[in-house]
Amino acid sequence: MDCTFSPEKDFQKLEQAVAALCGADKLPVQMERYQRILKGLTETFGPCDRAAVFSAPGRTEIGGNHTDHQHGRVLAGSVNLDIIAAVAPNGENVVRLQSEGFPMDVVELSDLEVHPEKYNRSVSILRGIASWFAGRGCRLEGFNVYTTSSVFKGSGLSSSAALEVLLGNIFNSLFYENQCTPVQLAQIGQYAENVYFGKPSGLLDQMGSSVGGMVTIDFADNDHPIVEKIDFDFAAAGHALCIIDSGADHADLTDEYAAVPGELKKICAHFGKRVLREVPEGEFYAALPALRKEAGDRAVLRAVHIYDENRRVEGQVAALRAGDFDRFLSLIRASGLSSWRYLQNVVPAGYKERQEVALALGLAERLLGGRGACRVHGGGFAGTIQAFVPLDMLDAFRTEMDRVLGAGMCHVLTIRPMGGVRLV
Repeated sequence: MDCTFSPEKDFQKLEQAVAALCGADKLPVQMERYQRILKGLTETFGPCDRAAVFSAPGRTEIGGNHTDHQHGRVLAGSVNLDIIAAVAPNGENVVRLQSEGFPMDVVELSDLEVHPEKYNRSVSILRGIASWFAGRGCRLEGFNVYTTSSVFKGSGLSSSAALEVLLGNIFNSLFYENQCTPVQLAQIGQYAENVYFGKPSGLLDQMGSSVGGMVTIDFADNDHPIVEKIDFDFAAAGHALCIIDSGADHADLTDEYAAVPGELKKICAHFGKRVLREVPEGEFYAALPALRKEAGDRAVLRAVHIYDENRRVEGQVAALRAGDFDRFLSLIRASGLSSWRYLQNVVPAGYKERQEVALALGLAERLLGGRGACRVHGGGFAGTIQAFVPLDMLDAFRTEMDRVLGAGMCHVLTIRPMGGVRLV
């Protein structure tokens, strides 16, 4: 097992790697985190003379709300919040994962079968990742992992995908000679989430974390997605990228997320297709009377969103490449309205008094006063909203958001140029 970093001797190498990843100005704060995971590793599992250190970022979905599972188009970026891990061999046939502040996850490498009773638990992601590599003939060995995360859980920044990409990089580096590309590591994470974790997600989250930077992705062929880098600086355009925590958690909302692809599957079944990308839009509209009866009105409206959202992503990419930021913002606003009206992933079914995401969106729109843009972020229903805030409004915007939603709920993020990575 290739764990060659010595916490005693090679700390300067780690500092250099972290500075290259996060910037010299962030080095003191970031190094405190890395010192913490190295200390946590030894305090939790005992002294170790060699280790490996990894990082995987959260992601922000900029365009393409729920289009990925229909083999559509997305615009996404990795962000400057991440999960970091220190790893050391343990000489056993077991993997132990200690995430700071959570119970320990333990996987026996002799038992890599799916455990339905452990759906929606991080131990299932660990088991799923290990299973994929074992299935490729890797001779897995036991190791211990200690992690800490700045990707706040339930945030819509996809802490689960960051964990999947982190673990994928660990197994890929230690046991597979780094043969997997970032795209393949994203697909491995999706496999673990779909099969072992029990969540029928698309591939956007994992790709946004694994590839790094801002990218547009076409999932027409899900096995071979087309990934293109987008070079654009939001700050240079006079805006900050903000992610605002609504205060609502994703817990117990798996059924809400699953209903979106589930209902779209009914639409596709009418045409004998698997995903909406395979159904010509004209044929969809021609079949509306039958589709309303077979799948229901909400399914029809959700399909309308998918068709329109794919076009919006193309428009967003074209606007950024042309430097037309006003056009980009108008498409962000249109995406947010479509998600609320047609996709209907702002308020969970049956919710009346508690509508945190809707409240956060309403407050953001009022504060922006027609400038910038805001939209529901990621899967929706709970978690976060996204806002592009003019820099001259940023302080007042953050102050009021935090006053209403709670201190520290408005986060100003930047796009991280690197995805999942082994640092030393």
